[in-house]
Amino acid sequence: MKYKDYYAILGLKRDAGADDIKKAYRKLAQKYHPDVTKDPKGEEKFKDLAEAYQTLKDPEKRAAYDQLGSAYQPGQEFRPPPDWEKQFNAGGQGREGGFSFDDLDLGDLFESLSRRGAGASRQRANMAFPGEDYEAVVHLSLEDAYRGTQVELNLSAPEHDEQGRVRQVPKTIKARIPKGATDGQRLRLRGQGGKGINGGRDGDLYLNIALHPHPLFRPDGHDLYLDLPLAPWEAALGATVETPTLDGAVNLKIPPGTTTGRRLRLGKKGLPKPGGGEGDLYAIVQIVNPTVLSDRERELFKELGENSRFDPRSHFAGEKSNVG
Repeated sequence: MKYKDYYAILGLKRDAGADDIKKAYRKLAQKYHPDVTKDPKGEEKFKDLAEAYQTLKDPEKRAAYDQLGSAYQPGQEFRPPPDWEKQFNAGGQGREGGFSFDDLDLGDLFESLSRRGAGASRQRANMAFPGEDYEAVVHLSLEDAYRGTQVELNLSAPEHDEQGRVRQVPKTIKARIPKGATDGQRLRLRGQGGKGINGGRDGDLYLNIALHPHPLFRPDGHDLYLDLPLAPWEAALGATVETPTLDGAVNLKIPPGTTTGRRLRLGKKGLPKPGGGEGDLYAIVQIVNPTVLSDRERELFKELGENSRFDPRSHFAGEKSNVG
């Protein structure tokens, strides 16, 4: 049988804790899930991840795996040490002619641990086990996040067959995404994961929200940010300008003397919050000069320059006096 380094597959050290194993599996399973990965070997990697996770998350199986040692290279042909079978009773009792490793791969070998021993098998057969939790990435537009939406997910979920081996089962789930979902948010759908065994509860489905970039708005939690271009005269004299929001355009009053970078707040024009209320929209002022001037515009700018006493570099004078 060929050796697989389950720790390397999950990107972990051999002393990793149970939480580290779970986090690593969720992160990599999300990356290599057949529905989202662009890696041509993604499906194979996903299966290896599931096999590694099923072994290392179980203290009993992990202990047996660790007993094999770390001297083998991935893909290297190997046989467990002579005392391994006796110590862990890998094949179960009652096999005629003894146990043979020749007809197993490494995943089958560790799945067999859950069925070893006739007495243990009967006991475990009556035990309730919860179903697996699933993970899925949901890509949303900002408009869908603002209004809420329903998505249909076509998953390839790892489940155990009657022999205890992991197989991929297609599963379609319709999920309602509440309004106000934020980038990076994790939603939990109870009972939408793998089926429980012997009356155990069904696993959960976790949806990881990923918002598409928007041409105008930048979300930050439930707040939104928008770059607001102003002409120099609008910023200097003040104005009322039409400003877009996710709920339609509104008129925004620009105070006289507004400078670049100033934040103008439009209250409750951000994303809805789960407990009620809304975030805010912040318009960030960007003063934009015209790049093409008519003759009359050039004359007006020249006249302004000749008559204005405004000096944007007045603070340089103090620095010059300190030089030398």
